[in-house]
Amino acid sequence: MEDKNTHVLQDNGSIGAVQIADDVVTMIAALAAKEVEGVAALGSNSAGEIISMVGRKNSIKGVKAEILNQNVKVNLYVTVEYGYNIPAVSQKIQGKVKSAIENMTGLQVTDVNIRIAGVNMPKTK
Repeated sequence: MEDKNTHVLQDNGSIGAVQIADDVVTMIAALAAKEVEGVAALGSNSAGEIISMVGRKNSIKGVKAEILNQNVKVNLYVTVEYGYNIPAVSQKIQGKVKSAIENMTGLQVTDVNIRIAGVNMPKTK
C-alpha cells in the first residue's frame, strides 16, 4: 500500500498503519517558514524551479521536502524583507522548520537548506 509519495510513520500490525505524504511534510515546512519574521515569500522565478514543479500536483512553491528512511531533507527558496539580517532570518527558518516537522510527524530532519531568492524592496509612494 506504500507508494513513492507516501511514507509509513507508524505500523501497528493489529490496528493498521499511519502514513504521511511528501506534500504534507512540504506544507508543514512552508507554513513554519512563513511564520518567521522577515520572510516576505517562498519561491523564486528561476526556470529550474518552474520546470521541477511541472507535473507535481499540490506542490508548494519554493519548498521541496524529500523523505528517505524516516529522514527528511528540505529545500526552501526564500524572499527576505529588506532590512532584515539574512543569516539570522535563515537560522530562524531552519530551526522553526526542523522543529515543526519533527514535532508533528516524528520524522528526523537532517537538512534544511535555504536559498535566498530575493529581497523584497519597500514600495515608494
